[in-house]
Amino acid sequence: MVVLLLTGVGLQLLNPQIIRYFIDTYIGGGQTAPLTYAALLFISIAVINQALSIFAAYISQNVAWTATNRLRADLVAHCLGLDMAFHKAHTPGEFIERIDGDVNILSNFFSQFVVHLLSNAVLLIGVLALLFREDWRVGLAVTAFALAALLILIHIRNRAVPYWVADRQMSANFFGFLGEQLAGTEDIRANGATSYVMRRFYLLLRSWLPVTRRASLAAYLGIITLTVFAIGNAIALALGAYLWSIDSITIGTIYLIFYYTNLLTQPIEQIRNQLQDLQKAGASIERVQQLFHIEPAIADGIGTPLPMGALSMEFRNVSFSYVADNTVLHNLTFSLQPGKVLGVLGRTGSGKTTLARLLLRLYDFQQGQIRLGDVPIEKASLRELRQKVGMVTQDVQLFHATVRDNLTFFNRDIPDQQILAVLDDLELSPWYRSLPNGLDTELGSDGEGLSAGEAQLLAFTRVFLANLGLVILDEASSRLDPATERLIERAISKLLQGRTGIIIAHRLGTLARADEILILEDGHLLEHNSRALLAGDSSSRFYKLLQTSAGTQFIASQSRPGGEE
Repeated sequence: MVVLLLTGVGLQLLNPQIIRYFIDTYIGGGQTAPLTYAALLFISIAVINQALSIFAAYISQNVAWTATNRLRADLVAHCLGLDMAFHKAHTPGEFIERIDGDVNILSNFFSQFVVHLLSNAVLLIGVLALLFREDWRVGLAVTAFALAALLILIHIRNRAVPYWVADRQMSANFFGFLGEQLAGTEDIRANGATSYVMRRFYLLLRSWLPVTRRASLAAYLGIITLTVFAIGNAIALALGAYLWSIDSITIGTIYLIFYYTNLLTQPIEQIRNQLQDLQKAGASIERVQQLFHIEPAIADGIGTPLPMGALSMEFRNVSFSYVADNTVLHNLTFSLQPGKVLGVLGRTGSGKTTLARLLLRLYDFQQGQIRLGDVPIEKASLRELRQKVGMVTQDVQLFHATVRDNLTFFNRDIPDQQILAVLDDLELSPWYRSLPNGLDTELGSDGEGLSAGEAQLLAFTRVFLANLGLVILDEASSRLDPATERLIERAISKLLQGRTGIIIAHRLGTLARADEILILEDGHLLEHNSRALLAGDSSSRFYKLLQTSAGTQFIASQSRPGGEE
């Protein structure tokens, strides 16, 4: 880049010297041959200079995309390492804008601004040096005008950066809103909320416009640049006329001074054209730095290994809240032996899913201790913890990828024979045989083309393919038809063999295979370690709760039609 830039600048500075020679030789009555050679040399240098400019732009694009693609990868890796509280506070659209939008602006900055501004800075210095060489008075006057112009533009740039930061944030807010609404299009239309969404859309655009208007200085810069050009040309013509009148320079030198002065407008023009990108780049760099400075609230463990096989589990006086002054779990204390299955019951919002999230360290508790296999979970590495603890929910996340990648989470170390064996165990062989390309069949976005039961069974297949010691099933079969649910139940029975299990449910009947029952009520431990409640033991606190009106409403909300429970 440096070699190309310096060579290009040198050729730009050389061509005016050839023109001066041409003019002075012609006026002096020189022969035609030298003039022809000078013209051919001028054309050749111009062509070479254009070729060098193209090559420099090609290299700069490679440099820009190499650097910014690495930056994108670093940002994605950093965001994936942040805790769930951070992700809950930011929309997917905002992430897209900050990771791709901001970095794309930096790519333009590296590929265009560096080439134009760096080369023109060298050109500026070269022109001023040659003007001093011709006459110190010319050099001094043009230098004063050029420095004044640059200082004015730099001052405007510094004042504009905060406005561009605000503009980039408004852009992130807008795309975050847009992503949310597009994802919920079906619900929005079904519930007649289109007018509300369009009003929000209009208000966001309306609030964005004044921010962009303040950030944009293009009109003001255009006026300043035109003024600078006029002053520069006036200085060149006035000094050239004066020096020629006292016989200090030739006509060719007058043209040289005018040409070099006019050539100075190129750096200024490039600054005018690129200043807006520079302001955006400054804002993007600041936003990227802010994102990198966000540290995950969950620190990785020191790497204490977890035992192989089924894991024991213990909660000791655990309390947790998502936000301050709103405790979700209160002083929970219970334990589960390896290979046992714990059924967790409770109303919606009682803390059942929160309990599972704590075991995966998606969030960290504020008080107490959780141990797996007699190892405090904060001491185990996050990687090993999430390899030994798996969770299946009613909301299955499928990727726009092959069946193989969806089942293995892109782990190519799992052989196809093992995948096919698990599919056979889960009675998914008929479904597999219907796939046009077997494991290489591409699944559509969000598992398009799959039934809810098939998607749920694929989620179970993922767990079977992992070497888990603890399996958490969070309402994994609550939305399925009875036939598919029976298939899922058989899969669960196989899945829990040789593993510790936690089954989170609303209905008592779902917990038929549980060895122990735990009841949560508003984050408090209401009952634990008693299957007697399923048998209707009157000594159970839960059984007594059923005798109250609140308890009757609770159990009625858990029961299936027909009074099975």
